[in-house]
Formats: sequence, structure tokens, C-alpha cells
Amino acid sequence: QLVESGGGSVRAGGSLRLSCVVSGYTAKYMCMAWFRQAPGKQREGVAAVFVNDGRTYYGDSVAARFTISRDTAKNGVYLQMDHLKPEDTATYYCAARLGICDSGWPREGIYNYWGQGTQVTVS
Repeated sequence: QLVESGGGSVRAGGSLRLSCVVSGYTAKYMCMAWFRQAPGKQREGVAAVFVNDGRTYYGDSVAARFTISRDTAKNGVYLQMDHLKPEDTATYYCAARLGICDSGWPREGIYNYWGQGTQVTVS
């Protein structure tokens, strides 16, 4: 089970941090990712991290503004979002799969586990 938290409303230029905690199994050997979906748009990959070695991947639209990090003690990952823009408004989902992350990380179909989503609104 993936449990997300940290969404909310913020003004443009502000910051938010999302958290995703894995319960029921260890996240250590998982590729964990954040996706987002805005109304009327397809879900897109935001960032991913292989928890075991910390290697990260980012979507082009968020690179240099968002940072994904792992917290092995808490068995989860964070998404630090800085310099937020109105176009970042979306429901953000945490996803996980057993195994490494690679160049195919943005494909939704490779993830076995999904969180319930948390809303981020930037005005």
C-alpha cells in the first residue's frame, strides 16, 4: 500500500513537499515514481528513484525545479516541488514497482502499486 500526503494549495513561485510511504513491504528494491494528471490531460511521469541506490530520473517539464529523494528509514520517498507554476496544478500519484528504474520509467503500465492521489493547486 502506498500512502501519499503533502498536497495543498500554494501561490506561483512557492513550494510543496509530497510524501509517499510504503506499508506492508520494503521499498528498498523498488523503483518509485511520481505521476500527475491534470483535468482533461493524460497522466504524465514527473520523477522516479530507485530506492536502493538513489538514482533519479525527471520529466522535462519539472527538471531543475522538482527533487525526488528516498527515505529508507521511513520506507518511502519525497517529492520536493519548488518554483511552482500554475501548470503544475494536478492530482499527484505515487507509484511503485519491484526492480530498478530505467529509461522506461514514465510508462504507467510498468507500475504495480499506486497511491490514492493528492491534489496540488498552484494559483
